[in-house]
Amino acid sequence: MRAAVCSQLGPAQDLTVGEIPDPTPGPGQVRLEVRSAGVNYVDALFVEGRYQIKPPLPFVPGSEVAGVVVEVGPDTDGAPEPGTRVLASIGLGGFAEQVVAPIDAIVAIPDGLSDNQAATLVQSYATMRFAFTRRTTVRAGEWVAVLGASGGIGMAAIDVARDLGARVVAVASSEQRLDRAVAQGAEATINTATLGSADPSTPVDGVALKNALREATVGGVDVAVDPVGGPATEAALRALDAFGRLVIIGFAAGDIPVIPANQVLLRNRTIVGVDWGAWAMANPAENLALVHDILSDAAAGRLHPQEPTEYRLDHVGAVLGDLLNRSLAGKAVLVP
Repeated sequence: MRAAVCSQLGPAQDLTVGEIPDPTPGPGQVRLEVRSAGVNYVDALFVEGRYQIKPPLPFVPGSEVAGVVVEVGPDTDGAPEPGTRVLASIGLGGFAEQVVAPIDAIVAIPDGLSDNQAATLVQSYATMRFAFTRRTTVRAGEWVAVLGASGGIGMAAIDVARDLGARVVAVASSEQRLDRAVAQGAEATINTATLGSADPSTPVDGVALKNALREATVGGVDVAVDPVGGPATEAALRALDAFGRLVIIGFAAGDIPVIPANQVLLRNRTIVGVDWGAWAMANPAENLALVHDILSDAAAGRLHPQEPTEYRLDHVGAVLGDLLNRSLAGKAVLVP
């Protein structure tokens, strides 16, 4: 079968597709025909050797897939019948025509969701539902600022915050990206490209961003979601109101910020780290319940996952490269 095989660590844009043997399900596993594989920032980090987990070479990246059950292995009581549409979180191996997955890692896809939506739903939405309900509590009427608002995490953050009754100010680097955030439910927007410089490649002006956030929220942010890092982190921290919470998701800008501790002390602020993946692995039953709740809410129309941009599997290198240089807005999927 065809798969994107990482034989040596290096630039993600150099990843190509090759041939590997078809997988065979073992006990407690099913084999899926992959219809759609979600593309995430962590996939590129794996390929470049910049993630904290270093899988042995060679490996196939890709952690989220949607597909159809085609074969059930032995000792799989309760497994879905062949032909059932399912999504799976598998850690690695998703950028391929077929995968095997343990039965406790697969969930039936509701009729109201497309394969592409299902393949990009879990990581982003589970991260933000976990962040807003288990790492902190977002309350109705609070102001939530979302940095990197047009990315996968950003769009999920807007959607989950709105479902919880919060008001959202979206922060992104272009009007086109902000238009996506508004369509997702953002009430206010801040274009970082216009804060002190017309050049989007220039690092954000932290003072200007802090002031813009305070103005947009009429005094201060209650919860700031930061998947970006760099100078925007301190700006978001300084923009927090009393008892405000800064939620650290990741560092897509590449720079891990140094945070002034006095700004945490002032106004009784809190900084919260969110590592949904580690929690999910340590608490599989609780995570499965979280995922079922998200799918149920999406099927019921409470959550609104966007249709991702679709690419052929052969374009895996270009898509990962675009993701790393932040020229890819929203979610993307690879279709074998």
